[in-house]
Amino acid sequence: MSAANEHPRIIQGGMGVAVSSWRLANAVSRAGQLGVVSGSMLDTVMVRRLQDGDPGGHVRRAAEHFPIPDAADRILTRYYRPRGRPAGTPYQLLPMYRRRVSAARERVTMLANFVEVWLAKEGHSGAVGINLLTKVQLPNLASLYGAMLAGVDYVLMGAGIPREIPAVLDAYAEHRPARLRFDAEGDKSDTPEYLELDPAEHWSPSRPLARPKFLGVISAASLAATLARKATGVVDGFIVEGPTAGGHNAPPRGQTRVNEQGEPVYGERDVVDLSDMRAIGVPFWLAGGMGTPEGLAYALSQGAAGIQVGTLFAYADESGIAEPIKQDVLHAVRSGGVSVKTDPRASPTGFPFKVVSVSEVVGAPRQERTRNCDLGYLRVAARTPTGFVYRCAAEPVDAFVDKGGDPAQTVGRQCLCNGLTATIGLAQPRGAGVEEPPLVTSGDALLSLDRFLDGRSSYSAADVLDYLLRSEGRGLFCAPNLGAS
Repeated sequence: MSAANEHPRIIQGGMGVAVSSWRLANAVSRAGQLGVVSGSMLDTVMVRRLQDGDPGGHVRRAAEHFPIPDAADRILTRYYRPRGRPAGTPYQLLPMYRRRVSAARERVTMLANFVEVWLAKEGHSGAVGINLLTKVQLPNLASLYGAMLAGVDYVLMGAGIPREIPAVLDAYAEHRPARLRFDAEGDKSDTPEYLELDPAEHWSPSRPLARPKFLGVISAASLAATLARKATGVVDGFIVEGPTAGGHNAPPRGQTRVNEQGEPVYGERDVVDLSDMRAIGVPFWLAGGMGTPEGLAYALSQGAAGIQVGTLFAYADESGIAEPIKQDVLHAVRSGGVSVKTDPRASPTGFPFKVVSVSEVVGAPRQERTRNCDLGYLRVAARTPTGFVYRCAAEPVDAFVDKGGDPAQTVGRQCLCNGLTATIGLAQPRGAGVEEPPLVTSGDALLSLDRFLDGRSSYSAADVLDYLLRSEGRGLFCAPNLGAS
């Protein structure tokens, strides 16, 4: 950016597990808008890319620049397979996160986030962001530090209340220790527990890092006001996300009602008062159903700095969705055979989750998935008389109950970790030619994507930007008009 008060018109959403890949973010950022990589499960994504032979050598090229001495070499020695995996060979798994993990495990997460951001920033001077979920608390400190080592410009976080993150960014800019309160179900102790990461335990840095701007993803103006007032440091802006957005949605406010399809019904209480957002006095972007020129014009008329767009970018050539799945969905859009359901039960987090179904491969009937939990990013901690246990409502029911979970919480739950990883072509083989089935998520805008496609079977990120910004030229970075009515 050329000035501290400049912001993008368009923020590309940080979607799925590597759907918002470095390739997509790089394409958007080099075009003058804000490309964002998804920070979810990047450590697993990186080691699977390495085990598949690192096509193109991208991981290894970026890893050469990782500043922590010897760390990248050790990780590459362990996971890189020059000829890839033999067909049907399962991926080697990383140890699942717990409150405390080894320094070596932290460095895998740091390197993975560094690599993704470094590649997204390669070859241009545009800004790059990373999107993380507050709810996925255990890897977040290592993820943030790794991204900052690569010079990430923006950090976007929602799916919870990221009140502590600004202070973490301040600390890591100076390589100081940082911590986050460790949330555990059933923890009634008067002494809080913390997740901690001290950069000095990994290396001896000599120069400070740039502190990225922090954007909180919110669904209510009251939450934005609370974050602006009570966060542990500066909040630089907000993404105002409505219930039509893809992935996880906030639950409806007030008493939950469902429609005939079992979807939660949103009402007037779920509409964010934009006059309240303007009154907070920091930039904000509108998200969820805003991915049209008209949506951008509306957002600007309401005093927003611009819009965040996910679904249009999710099916662009540069996105991480495996090409056969991408083409199945786009064909279904053109033929009218696609649906998007807001499933209140699918996600183990308890948040409603958008699930795509098409009349061909993605939504076709298939053998029921055998429950397992071997990635564990959505596990939550629970305190027991003997210590902490980690459980997920999508794991085997007996295991969940043995850890003190309510069996009713397991009904309808899907393994997002394995399903979303399969969507980007990194499915875990399960034997006898069986792989994890993909799980595709998109916003409601997918249902009207045919308007944008206009007969095309594929398109690029640049096509999306040209479409969104067609009424105002290239529409590069601009100062937000917070005083608009």
